[in-house]
Amino acid sequence: MPASLDDSTGQAYQSPANGFRTFLIVWITQSISVFGSALTFFCIIIWLTQVLYPNPDQKPLLAGALAATGVVWGLANVFLAPVAGAWADRHDRKRTMLAMDFINGCLSVLLVGLIVAHLLQLWMLLILLALSATVSAFHFSAFDTSYAMIVPPDKLPRANGMMQTIYSLSGILSPAIAATLIAVPAMARQGVIGGAFGAFLGRLSDGTPLAITIDAITFFLASATLLFLFIPSPQRTDLKVNASGKRKSLWADIMEGAVYIWRRRPMLWLLGTFTVANLVASFFVLQPLLVKYNLAADWGSRGFTYETALALLTSVGGIGGVAGGVLISTWGGLKRRRVYGVIFPLLLSGLAMAVFGFSPWLFLTAAAGAVSAGMIPILNAHSQTIWQTQTPRELQGRVFSVRRLIAQCTAPLGTVLAGIFGGLLNPGMVLGVMGAVLAVFCLGQMFNPYLLRVEDKAYLDKLAD
Repeated sequence: MPASLDDSTGQAYQSPANGFRTFLIVWITQSISVFGSALTFFCIIIWLTQVLYPNPDQKPLLAGALAATGVVWGLANVFLAPVAGAWADRHDRKRTMLAMDFINGCLSVLLVGLIVAHLLQLWMLLILLALSATVSAFHFSAFDTSYAMIVPPDKLPRANGMMQTIYSLSGILSPAIAATLIAVPAMARQGVIGGAFGAFLGRLSDGTPLAITIDAITFFLASATLLFLFIPSPQRTDLKVNASGKRKSLWADIMEGAVYIWRRRPMLWLLGTFTVANLVASFFVLQPLLVKYNLAADWGSRGFTYETALALLTSVGGIGGVAGGVLISTWGGLKRRRVYGVIFPLLLSGLAMAVFGFSPWLFLTAAAGAVSAGMIPILNAHSQTIWQTQTPRELQGRVFSVRRLIAQCTAPLGTVLAGIFGGLLNPGMVLGVMGAVLAVFCLGQMFNPYLLRVEDKAYLDKLAD
């Protein structure tokens, strides 16, 4: 097994035996959990658009509610990232993942209870999302740095591609399954599902509780599986009590991650690219509005319902994402000049987003969404590999969390702007313009001399010194 970057003890780190097999097990269970979460988020969108704000004159309220869910999730998940990253570098990462999966499962059970009791209100939903995002921030920081501990360096690009694939894979089946589960109580009332179980289902207004219950089960499954796996954490020697009787603070850890990036300016340029990209991508929160208003004439003429049209758009986008994930997983990505594997796919994604917004036809919109989503695993896998090969393992929790804060800090702002502009203007026009802006920005980055040196380790180390 090949050795890799030095750890804080000064010894070369070596991946554990059967590390990639452990990664595969974690990848499978986390894929199932991501699938369950996709069911929940799809059902939340349906609940907002069809139950809470179903009328056309409620479009501004619906846009605001969709934006609020995105802002709440983004604020907690992004701005807690530095704390979560420092925590991941200080504590056992396996235990952190196990506990966070279990807590998220409990939150899903609570959400089911509120829905079944007909008590759920928007403010309750936002609180639950904030709690879930907080838990997810700690889980993601531990998870994002764990597979670099168990996967050999030569297999990291493939592992990164597989990790990107799971998010796209969940988008293929989960919308259709969620739409089916939502319709199950109506089928039970029609006698399609009989017996005591059918009578129980018939008392539900819709099948949202069923979908969220599946999500809870997947969280508990992922948590239980971790009990039987060996996932090492870096051994740090800088946390001992010093001569003055003080121990290195959590804030000092966070600052260490920030300073590491600050002294390597090409990394800041890479983060800046993702900051712009995430600002633009946050406008995809308008997709439900796009389907409900811009594409209504087309999907209505084809015999679709709102749920099936939204599910089609989401599923086809998921197929595109999986195709991109499979491509990068089997190919392994660029071996050098990986920065072009970030910029060029992002340029194509922006162009596809422009078509996505301006198109009045459901199928063309779905195709453009598939192309845009297909580029995401490719560019993310290349970016992740750049960061993993440039950052020591014992620093990855701190560095990656600060990196996520900088790269995604514009997402909540973009979501707020999307809610405002989506309620006042044509949602399709807003999405189309933002896609064009992203494409022009990426075109300029193709000639940025600082960004293009982000993989020159000798240059980065010289800057840091």
